[in-house]
Amino acid sequence: MTGRDLKELSAEDSLRLLASVPLGRVVFTRHALPAVRPVNHIVARGQIVIRSSPGTVLSAELAAFETVVAFEADDLDVEQRLGWSVVVTGVARLVEDPGEVARYKAILRPWVAGEMEQVIRIRPEIITGFELVPAPVPGETRTNDRG
Repeated sequence: MTGRDLKELSAEDSLRLLASVPLGRVVFTRHALPAVRPVNHIVARGQIVIRSSPGTVLSAELAAFETVVAFEADDLDVEQRLGWSVVVTGVARLVEDPGEVARYKAILRPWVAGEMEQVIRIRPEIITGFELVPAPVPGETRTNDRG
C-alpha cells in the first residue's frame, strides 16, 4: 500500500460530502471549555441543520443568542486509509419561523428518542475539507485529469 496525500477540498465539495453522511459532531462551548455531541443532520441551502431537545446542554448554550460552533463529519476507511473530513465553523441559531421549523422537522428525523422540538441552523463562516487520496508512486507518471 502506498502512502497517502492530503488533498484540500473546495467549500462546495465539502458541503456536498457533509450532505452525503447522516451523522456529524457539533462542537460548542460549555463552561468555557469545548464540548462535543454527535448529532444527525442535513445540509439545506448551504447550512447545517440539526435538532435538539429543550433543556439539553446544547440547547441551553444556543437558546439565548447566536453561538459560534464547529461542526465536523467524516467518512474514513481505516483499512484502506482513504476518506475525507470536513469541519465547518459558523454561527448556530435556533430556527424560530414556524414554517421552517415544521419543514425541517418533517425532513430531519432524530436518531435519539425524545421531544427534539428545537431546530438549530449553523450558518458556515469557515469551511475546511480534506481528502486522503493515494500518493503517487515514485517513478510513475500521473495523467492530468483536466485533459
